[in-house]
Amino acid sequence: MSLFKYRIRTLIKYRSLIWELVRRDLKLKYRRSFFGYAWSVLNPLLIMIVLTTVFSMMFKKQIENYPVYLLTGRMLHEFLKNSTTSGMKSIPKNSSLLKKVYIPKYIFTLSQITSCMVDFVLSLGALFIVMIATRAPFPPTMLLMPVVIIQIYIFCCGLGFLLAQLCVFFRDIQYIYQAVMTALFYLTPIVYPLSRLKKQKELVFFIKHLNPLYYYVVQFRAIVYQGKLPSMYYFVGGWLIAFAMLVIGVYFFQKYKDKFILYI
Repeated sequence: MSLFKYRIRTLIKYRSLIWELVRRDLKLKYRRSFFGYAWSVLNPLLIMIVLTTVFSMMFKKQIENYPVYLLTGRMLHEFLKNSTTSGMKSIPKNSSLLKKVYIPKYIFTLSQITSCMVDFVLSLGALFIVMIATRAPFPPTMLLMPVVIIQIYIFCCGLGFLLAQLCVFFRDIQYIYQAVMTALFYLTPIVYPLSRLKKQKELVFFIKHLNPLYYYVVQFRAIVYQGKLPSMYYFVGGWLIAFAMLVIGVYFFQKYKDKFILYI
């Protein structure tokens, strides 16, 4: 318990630094960009238009208001991919600073994931625009959106810490992870309904119970797209997976952090 309290105090102590690193990451991302932060909204809109054009004819009879269905899944996948990829590269990226001054190493990973979370919240504007354009209702359950965002943010922090320490010792994990995230995109009902796989029972079981992203997508779609409370199974499961991933990520990050300096 004393160790937990120490880490909380350290986090509070460096909160200003975390915020400055988040601001730095956001400024660097949109530096010399004509539209600036508007790209957080424009990028998902443009990709949504392309994917809707390609897939809507295929699933239009099975999925009502396909653009909203697509966005509520794809935005979570993009957040997971971008935040964990940034977190994975956070230690080598800040190696010069780590060699000069003492700063808790997890600060850099946490700031990268947090900046992606801020970017994700800004990109929700694209979802609202599409809902207005398609005359989709704004159900009161949308007020629960922060609950799902916090869940997936905790999960991304845990996975980011795990990947960050792996990337220090095995740099090629970056390329393997890209392939994993591409596979995860197609193994999650983002562009298609799960009913299309009803004959493949083993695959459906994997998606519904062993795919962590599905726990957050199904909750997000329930409160935004369907206007109802998410299933208790996925709600509780989402929290359990998030905190389990956080514990695993923090454990391995803390275990090997003192060796980082030898490899960066």
